[in-house]
Parts: sequence; structure tokens; C-alpha cells
Amino acid sequence: MRYSSLDQFLTDGNAALVKGPVAIVFAEDPVEVDTTLRHHLAAGFVQVLFLAPDGIDVPASLEPKIHWISHDLHAEDAVPKAVTRLIEAAPGTWLYYCYNAEYLFFPFCETRNVRELVAFHAEERREAMLSYVIDLYADDLGRFANAVSLEQAHLDRSGYYALGRPDMANHKYPKERQLDFFGGLRWRFEEHVPPPRRKIDRIALFKARPGLVLRPDFTLNDEELNTYACPWHNNITTTVMSFRTAKALRSNAGSKFDIHDFRWHNSVRFQWHSQQLMDLGLMEPGQWF
Repeated sequence: MRYSSLDQFLTDGNAALVKGPVAIVFAEDPVEVDTTLRHHLAAGFVQVLFLAPDGIDVPASLEPKIHWISHDLHAEDAVPKAVTRLIEAAPGTWLYYCYNAEYLFFPFCETRNVRELVAFHAEERREAMLSYVIDLYADDLGRFANAVSLEQAHLDRSGYYALGRPDMANHKYPKERQLDFFGGLRWRFEEHVPPPRRKIDRIALFKARPGLVLRPDFTLNDEELNTYACPWHNNITTTVMSFRTAKALRSNAGSKFDIHDFRWHNSVRFQWHSQQLMDLGLMEPGQWF
């Protein structure tokens, strides 16, 4: 069903938020909208919300399977504000959000669905899951001017690192079980990326509850939900495989003419399989075997 605004959806369509997990896909442009929606429908989300400005279309075959909501993504903090409103309307429901040309991967996702994932995570008394946003890029920018190609997608196999996340309210001491993660294109081409946007971690999958707020840096206002693990053992982490940074670097005038190739000696072909991500250390299965 199609809704003219988020307000209309929250009035007329909020029954879709009763049972999750629910995927929220924000479309900034028309690139790979079809594959993004199909990927998350196949992952096992009970409902998929599609928020996009007018003019970005969805294939007719997908319209009955999603909730299509007209939404302006150019306003300041449009995504965190929209997610926070959906949190308020969906207490107790697991929510996930991403942009177009982004694809959620989790351990063993080829044989298990996202409903099983959040059920196991909840059994471990966890209500949020850390995701690493791993940059994808086409291998030949001459053939793929916007750096997007599912068939020729590459990623960095190394070059990732973490720094302690300072607690500004506690003399800048590192926060417990929280780190800021870096790497990928935002690290290699950091001169083109503002410092607040260089992190690659995102709390992308979490359980909504009253008072919870998604902040502009993609963390939540409950610090425990921003941790990468519980105190007693490692937990599952996921990856969001994303062409978003590559698209931005190829479309922004300040970087487009400076970058002629995203490949380097640590580029590898993405196999579109969770085992590759676990082998590279980009995803943690925790206690989920």
C-alpha cells in the first residue's frame, strides 16, 4: 500500500508495526531500489517499509509486498528522526533500517532468516545488534560510473581498525564495551569524508521501546544498546554491505574528479556469502552455531 506521508502511515498503517522484525529502507536515489527491497524481503522480515521522495519508483511486482511511504530525505537528520518516530509507534518490535544499495548479512543467512536471528539474540538478553557498514564498489569505474555493480562488487579485505569511544560526560574515559570502527573507502579517502561520517559502525537492528531515540551518529540513547558484546561473552554482529559511500564519492564534485579507481592491493571480489565475511573477521557469530 502507498502512503502520502509518514504521518498517514502512522495513522492508517501502523498495524504493520505490531509484529516484527520490520525493515525500513530509505531511498536517496533510484539505484538498486529493486534489489535492496528483494534482498530484505528474502531475508525474512515480516514487513518492509520503503521511505523515499516522490519520483523514485518501485517495480509493480513489489508494491503489494511493501509499505511505500513518501518521505523527504533531504531535511536535516531525516533518517534518525523518521526511525525515532517509528520506534515510538512500535514498542516491543524489532526494527532494522538501511539505505538503498545496502544489503544486510548475518551469520549463516543463507540457511537462517532474520526472525531466527533476533529470537536467538533476545534469548541472550540482548535488545540491539551492532552492524559494520562495509563498503562495496565496482572494480571498473569506466564501465560503472556510479561505482555500483552487483556482479563486479569488491570490498576491502583489510584496513579496518577500532578506537575507544570517549565518554564526554566522564573525563573522556573510554566507554565500556563500545568502540568506534573505521575502514573501507571512508578511511582510504578520508580527505573527502567529514570526520563525523568516517565511522563504519551502526546500530541497525534493535528492539523498539518507549523513549528510545536514534541519534544522528546511528547510535541509540541507551548506552547499553550501543555495546558490541554483553559482559560475559561475545554476541552476534552483522554487516550492512553498502555501495552508499562509493556512490557519494563518485557523485560529489569535490571527489569525483580525484578518484579514478577504488581498487587497491587489498581489494577482493565480494562473494555475496556470509562465510566470506566471517572469514575476513567482519562479522561475529558469537554463540550462534
